[in-house]
Amino acid sequence: MTQAHSPANPDFNNREYNNRALVPEHAAIFARWQADSAAARARLRTSTGAMLDIAYGAGPKETLDFFPARRPPPGTHASTHVRGALHAHPPILVFIHGGYWRSLDKSDFSYLAAPFVEHGVAVAVVNYELCPTVTIETITRQMLAAHTWLFLHAGQWGCDPHRIYTSGHSAGGHLAAMMLAAQWPRWHGTLPADLIKGCISISGVHDLEPMVHTPFLNDDLRLKPADVPRLSPAWLPLAGHAPLVTAVGADESSEFIRQCNLLANRWKGNLHANLHMAGRNHFTACDALGEPDHALFQMALELIQLAE
Repeated sequence: MTQAHSPANPDFNNREYNNRALVPEHAAIFARWQADSAAARARLRTSTGAMLDIAYGAGPKETLDFFPARRPPPGTHASTHVRGALHAHPPILVFIHGGYWRSLDKSDFSYLAAPFVEHGVAVAVVNYELCPTVTIETITRQMLAAHTWLFLHAGQWGCDPHRIYTSGHSAGGHLAAMMLAAQWPRWHGTLPADLIKGCISISGVHDLEPMVHTPFLNDDLRLKPADVPRLSPAWLPLAGHAPLVTAVGADESSEFIRQCNLLANRWKGNLHANLHMAGRNHFTACDALGEPDHALFQMALELIQLAE
């Protein structure tokens, strides 16, 4: 019998949220990410002038990698790029990595940038300090700082600061969703309320209550019950009208599917799509964002065009 969701059940949570145990081939997937990302960085540094390890803050991990959009050659049909990307100021898609706020690195995910660059979208892959050195609240503030920095500096790279979109996987999906709940003018007085024009959360953790009762995680996360309402996107109101895409692998645990559906239902007024991806586990769900023939990649381009 399948055990029902219970946020305070440590045994259930340890099983449902331990993705490395649920996907035995995770080490091979991580190795592929790293190899593909190294190749993408080498190629894009030569072809488009990609810039690595740009500081958006003072901390050692408050850095981002920026991959400029490829400018189409004369005569290229607009259908090969997002609408509006043929002009001088392309949009920026931010990607925030996962790893339960305590592992992985931006350098593991450069491979996701390449297809967007080819379609006229600049990509910023961001890093953050990891738990237990810092808390999830600190990481959330770092992501606010990173998006603020991109808004203030987009023009230096020829990008449009008013066309910033955000995305993330797993813990990164949580952080991306938190950007849709952000009160930007309160964070920085010069920022527009609609700084984020759209969001894609892939396998996101949108309700942090189970994390409080997941021993193998919370030893590092150090979440307390009082943190949950402030740091759970699904517990917060949206701050604007930006469209949202939620996505999850159909082969993921019942908790990740619940987490995906929860945000889709709570923020249904902004929901553009809720994708359940056949044949995808927790890690290969992330891959779909970088596959031009996959519905998630196509949905990302659609989201960018929709929000222009």
